[in-house]
Amino acid sequence: MQAFQYTSDPVRVIFGRGTSSKVDDEVRRLGCSKALVLSTPQQKADAERLAKSLGELCAGTFHDATMHTPTDVTERAVALVRELGADCTVALGGGSTTGLGKAIALRTDLPQIVVPTTYAGSEATAIIGETKDGVKVTQRTLKVLPEVIIYDVDLNMTLPPALTASSGMNAIAHAVEALYAQDQNPVTSLMAEEGIRALARSLPVIVASPDNVEARSDALYGAWLCGTCLNAVGMALHHKLCHTLGGSFDLPHAETHTVVLPHATAYNAAGAPAAMKRIAAALGAKDAAQGLFYLSKRLGAPTSLQALGMKADGIGKATDLAVKNPYWNPTPVDRDGIRRLIDNAFHGRKPGA
Repeated sequence: MQAFQYTSDPVRVIFGRGTSSKVDDEVRRLGCSKALVLSTPQQKADAERLAKSLGELCAGTFHDATMHTPTDVTERAVALVRELGADCTVALGGGSTTGLGKAIALRTDLPQIVVPTTYAGSEATAIIGETKDGVKVTQRTLKVLPEVIIYDVDLNMTLPPALTASSGMNAIAHAVEALYAQDQNPVTSLMAEEGIRALARSLPVIVASPDNVEARSDALYGAWLCGTCLNAVGMALHHKLCHTLGGSFDLPHAETHTVVLPHATAYNAAGAPAAMKRIAAALGAKDAAQGLFYLSKRLGAPTSLQALGMKADGIGKATDLAVKNPYWNPTPVDRDGIRRLIDNAFHGRKPGA
C-alpha cells in the first residue's frame, strides 16, 4: 500500500457547450454585482461581447493582460478595480488573462470567475507567476485560486491549430511532472495519466480537423485534468526551466513548455522509471521523452528555443538561473547536465542527444 495525502480544493467547475451564457448566474451566485471583465488586447472584442451580456452586472473591462503577468500591468488593473468599485473579476482567455485575474485577487481578495479559451490549465491552480525587472517569481497560495471555472467547448472551437498544439503540450507538461512529483499520490497519478491520454489522442485530430467538436471537448477535459494535477502536487525541473526561460528571455509561455518538455523528461528518465512507463503508455509510445518529442513534431509545434527567439549567448545565463534555488527533482540538478539539456532544446535535437 502507498501511504499518501490528497487535498481537494473548493473550485466550482461548469463544463459543456454554451456554458459561457451562465457567467451572469455565477456572478450573482458569488453575491457580486460589479464584475470587471479581463482579456488580452487580442480578445478585446470577445470580452466586450461578454461584458455586454452581463449588462448591469459589469463594472467595466480591462484588455491589457500580458504574458508572464508583469507587475506594472497588474498595478494598472488594480487601480481600475478600485476606481470602478469592482467586486469580482471575470477572466476570458488563456494563461495571460487568468494570471492577471490571480494577480488582482492576490492584492484585493476579489473572487474570480475564469472562462478559459485555451488548454493552459492555470485556471485550476492556486499558483501564480509574476514578472518584475525580467525575473519571474512563482508562488502557491489559495488567495489566487479561482472560485468558478466555466469551460465552454464552443469558445475553443476557433483556437488556431498552432495555438491548440502548444497550449495542449503545455497542459501535458503539468501531468508529466505530476507523475514524478515528490508528493505524487494515486489520485493525481490517475488524473495525470488520463489527462495525457485525452490530449495525446485529441490534439492530432484537432490539428487535422479544427472543427471536430468531440476532439475539442476531449482536449478541454484533458486540460482540466492536467491543471488539477498541477494544483494538487509540486512541480519539478521542467517548470523551473520554463519559468526561467519565459521570464528572463521573454519567450512565449506555452511554446517554451512545448520545446522543453521532452528534454526535461529525458533528463528525469533514470530518476523516475515508473512515471516514464505511465507517460509512455498514455502516449502510446515506447519511450516517454521520444513520444513527447514526436507528438510535438506531428502537431507542427516548435521544437527549438532558437525558433522562439532565444539567442545562443543566453544558454549560459539560463543554466545559471535554472540551477539557482532549484525545485525538488527526481534526478539531481547538475549544472553540466542542465546546460546540455538547454543546449539540446535550443537546437531542437532529439531528447537525450
